[in-house]
Amino acid sequence: MEGNNSVTRTVFFVSDHSGVTAETLGQSLLSQFERLSYRPVTLPFISSPERAFDALHKIDAAAQADGSRPIIFSTLVRDTEREIVKGAQGLFLDFFDAFLGPLEAELGQKSTHALGRYHGMIDVATYMTRIEATNFALANDDGAQTREYERADVVLIGVSRTGKTPTCLYLALQYGIYAANCPLTGEDLEEASLPRTLRGHERKLFGLTIDPLRLQQIRSVRRPDSRYASLQQVQLELSASEQIYRRFRIPQLDTTHSSVEEISSRILEVTGIPRRLRT
Repeated sequence: MEGNNSVTRTVFFVSDHSGVTAETLGQSLLSQFERLSYRPVTLPFISSPERAFDALHKIDAAAQADGSRPIIFSTLVRDTEREIVKGAQGLFLDFFDAFLGPLEAELGQKSTHALGRYHGMIDVATYMTRIEATNFALANDDGAQTREYERADVVLIGVSRTGKTPTCLYLALQYGIYAANCPLTGEDLEEASLPRTLRGHERKLFGLTIDPLRLQQIRSVRRPDSRYASLQQVQLELSASEQIYRRFRIPQLDTTHSSVEEISSRILEVTGIPRRLRT
C-alpha cells in the first residue's frame, strides 16, 4: 500500500517542545505532494524516555491500523528520545539530524543537544509579543475601533469576506505584527473614497481583493440567495474597492488562490514591515 496516493497516511509531528516547528517544516514539505491525503497527529513535549516510548507505541499502532508506514517529522534534540522514536514503524525524518551534523563540521564544535535551549531563552518575550499583537488585532477588527490606528503597523482594507480578519490574526500570532482591518462599505464604495477614519493613515493601508466568483461562493455560504451574495453586487463592490486602491495609491493583493500564510508573507514583502518575531 505504500506510495499509493489513494491511501490516507498518518503523519506524526514529534517534538520535545510545542511541535510548531515540526508542523511548519513538515507541512511545507507535504504541500509539494498535491494528491497526498494525510491525517496529522502532533506529539509535543516528548522530553523523557517514557514519553518517547509512548510516542513509539502510538506510531506503531497507527502503522498497524493503516496498513502503511506513518511519516514522522521530528525536532527532538536529545539523542535518547530520538533513538527511541526512530525505532518506530515509520519513515523517520529528523530535522535536527539533517542540519546539526553539517553545522558541527562547519563550526568545528559539537552542539549541546540541550533540551529547550532555544525556547527557554525567548519563550516569555515571544509569548508576550504574540499576546499583545493578537489583542490589538482583535480590538481593531472590522473597524470596531479606530483610535489605535497610530499604533498599527498595517491596516488591511477591502470589502466583506476578502480575508482581512484571518490575515490580521496570522500576522499577529506568527510575526508579532500590529494589524488592524477596516471594511469598505456603502458610501465609501459609492464615492470611491476612503472612510474618514482612515484618512491620515494612508501610508499604513494595504488592500485585499478577490475573484468575483470566489467571493460570491464565500458569501453564499453565509447568506444564501441574498443581495449581499449576488454576483452583480460582488462585482460592483470589488470594482469600486479597486478604484479606491488606484486613486489613493494603496498596494493591493488578490487573495483568490493564496493561503493566509502566503497573503501575510506577501504583505510583509511589499510593505517592508519588520517582523517582531522570527519563525
